[in-house]
Amino acid sequence: MTGMKSFARTAGAGMLVLALMGSQANGQALRGHNTNAPVDVAADRIEVQDRADRAIFSGDVVARQGDMTLSAARLTVAYSDAGGIQIDRLTASGGVLLRSPSETARGEYAIYDLNNRVITMLGGVTLTRGESRVNGARLVLSLDTGRAVLDGGAGAAPGTTSSEDGRVTGTFTVPQRTD
Repeated sequence: MTGMKSFARTAGAGMLVLALMGSQANGQALRGHNTNAPVDVAADRIEVQDRADRAIFSGDVVARQGDMTLSAARLTVAYSDAGGIQIDRLTASGGVLLRSPSETARGEYAIYDLNNRVITMLGGVTLTRGESRVNGARLVLSLDTGRAVLDGGAGAAPGTTSSEDGRVTGTFTVPQRTD
């Protein structure tokens, strides 16, 4: 029965996120984002660990790619150096904020896998579009499809959910009707 409850929570979370993000015609979460655009990063400090193929940015970090902006206290950029630096992954921590023209997501951590075009956010995640909002422990955004899946905290690491009972929660606006 526990597995069924977990499945129901996950299915319910997916339905809530899809309702929040709207149909494909209305533009799901970051669908159509240009993942081939250059990544611009600004920070107070950078430490390059060339042998490890990574750079660590800290202090008021802002990374931009196309119309998406990620800000955090710290950002680790993992790259490969095969005839030129190619960014593979961005790992952000410390009050992460991800913005696009239509959505905002907040959490404690984020991993942007540029090769697979997937962003995963963890730790008290809030996804907002307009006045509607959903909260949970882990958000996975596919930049290819625009699909967003938000999981509750059941089975998550301690402190990674924004709901005491580990469930996804949401508040959605409704059309104002006149009688």
